[in-house]
Amino acid sequence: MARRTLPALTALTALVTSATLLLSACGGGGSDSSDEIEGAGKGSTKPSPTASESSNVDRPKITLPESFKADFQGWTDSDPKIQSILNDGKERLRGTYAAIGEADPKADYLAFYSARSALASGEKWVKGYKGLTITGEIKAFNPEAEIREKGRATLFYCVDESKGFSKDLKTGKKEGTPEGESPKVQYRTALEKSDNGVWMTTSVETAPGGC
Repeated sequence: MARRTLPALTALTALVTSATLLLSACGGGGSDSSDEIEGAGKGSTKPSPTASESSNVDRPKITLPESFKADFQGWTDSDPKIQSILNDGKERLRGTYAAIGEADPKADYLAFYSARSALASGEKWVKGYKGLTITGEIKAFNPEAEIREKGRATLFYCVDESKGFSKDLKTGKKEGTPEGESPKVQYRTALEKSDNGVWMTTSVETAPGGC
């Protein structure tokens, strides 16, 4: 998708609380592109609690724009603990797309699945689409989740935006990934488990071409 106003994906990038911890989940290596969000890593040291136990929590409804599809491939795991990380990480990503469609950077589902710098950068990303919506399709694939220590985890995954576009609401003009930039972006996220069992994303780093 076009990276207008704010680079659509690199604007989502926040300073990861522990870059070493995140990179180790992929066996090392550096980020090809990382934009630091002012104030990242500051504030509360623990995600806000949600409504009840993870399996029974009253989760917010997330509805993507009719013109947009998010295809998640391979987001299943035989380990229920890993699956819960995949589920919540997936819903967080769906929530950012839904918030763009609704032009609502304060959508309740953003705060439900995000905390601290990830919440701030997610809201900023949505604001960057003022006057725009999204259309087409993205493919999210190759997720790798790992529980790092009690209550903490990492989740890496790739997003292919080659068939996704931003669309001007007034003119109808569509824009895709700028020439010379890779439409495949790796997300490197850190998560913490809330008191009620929801895996909340606390920091996000992106690497265009990292897939």
